[in-house]
Amino acid sequence: MTKRRVVVTGLATLNPLGKDLETSWANLVAGKSGIGPITHFDASEFTSQIAGEVKGFDPAEYIPAKEARRMDRFVQFAVATGKMLVEDSGITITDENADRIGVLLGVGLGGLDTIEVFHTKLVEAGPNKVSPFMIPMLISNMAPGQVAIFTGAKGPNVVFTSACASGTHAIGHAYTEIVMGRCDAAITGGVESTITPMGVSGFTALKALCSNRNETPEIASRPFDAERSGFVIGEGSGFLMLESLESAQARGARIYAEVVGFGSTGDAYHMTAPREDADGMARCMKAAIDEAGITPADVDAINAHGTSTSLNDKAETLAMKKVFGDHAYKLRISANKSQTGHLLGAAGGMEGVFSCMTLHKGIVPGTANHTTPDPDCDLNYMGGGSEEYQANYVLSSNFGFGGTNASILFKRFAD
Repeated sequence: MTKRRVVVTGLATLNPLGKDLETSWANLVAGKSGIGPITHFDASEFTSQIAGEVKGFDPAEYIPAKEARRMDRFVQFAVATGKMLVEDSGITITDENADRIGVLLGVGLGGLDTIEVFHTKLVEAGPNKVSPFMIPMLISNMAPGQVAIFTGAKGPNVVFTSACASGTHAIGHAYTEIVMGRCDAAITGGVESTITPMGVSGFTALKALCSNRNETPEIASRPFDAERSGFVIGEGSGFLMLESLESAQARGARIYAEVVGFGSTGDAYHMTAPREDADGMARCMKAAIDEAGITPADVDAINAHGTSTSLNDKAETLAMKKVFGDHAYKLRISANKSQTGHLLGAAGGMEGVFSCMTLHKGIVPGTANHTTPDPDCDLNYMGGGSEEYQANYVLSSNFGFGGTNASILFKRFAD
């Protein structure tokens, strides 16, 4: 039986670098930073006072006001991105094809802001002040639910929650659904918005956030650099329209890239730290490569998890050396979080979008702020900036608390 081929026919993103795909890509390639002081709340008493916020987002551009008020910000992001994605893909969802189009999204935490708002009302004014919309506003699966409501997609509708790997797991499972013939197309990726007092204080308590560069936020996120000191929290979304090749060709769709492999593993090791031997990360990358039926030497670019934390970047580098051997030193490795911050459950979605743009545009983005060599991180992280290079394969990986790992392999499309 011939395996179904799956292609990417649409891309959309809201992130700290822009509110649309073209602006975001242009700013990424130009090396601009989307990180600045926190404006969502007064962070003056917080140790970490910077974030990658989506600037100037107005839900009224996408959602009627009454319905927008009944959504947490991450759901507003999801609906806006879903509508942009459907438009970019050119697909028309009708009564005839709706049940063959799924929505599979990754969300790490869900409506943290909604929880904080209504917990305050509960404590200050009592239980009668809690809105009947509180629960449907905050639950994570409301992201794919509302996207389906606004687009009409009636196929599989699922949320994946695996911390910072959520978006990549969603893409991988959407790919699998199409390969298995359970649907013909899927809206997939990740979305998150947790720049809130509880979100920032929680990650600060874990000593995961950068807190020593509040005055220079644009250089705070430094993946693989010797002077890295933690990640910068971010928010946003990244969605991909996956589609069977037959469906895409039948309607003459533009094809950005092809999905050819997916890997998913567990560390079985620690709540928050990666394994020191990077075994889970390496097995995950290798699984995606093996599924594609290629060798590690065929991969020429990597969109790294690259969080700017000491443990992740060291372990991820070791994982790449284990999988690629000497070829690891020839890879072009980009870490988008250096310019956007860490979008948590949305990271894999946004980085999946940028991986497809890398193949589509023939440009590998640079990694900002990689200026001081680290002996433990000695690969080519593109610290010199973006480079025109026609990659054939881009491997995108994300790893999450709990020891959950996901890798997705994209290929330059050739008929």
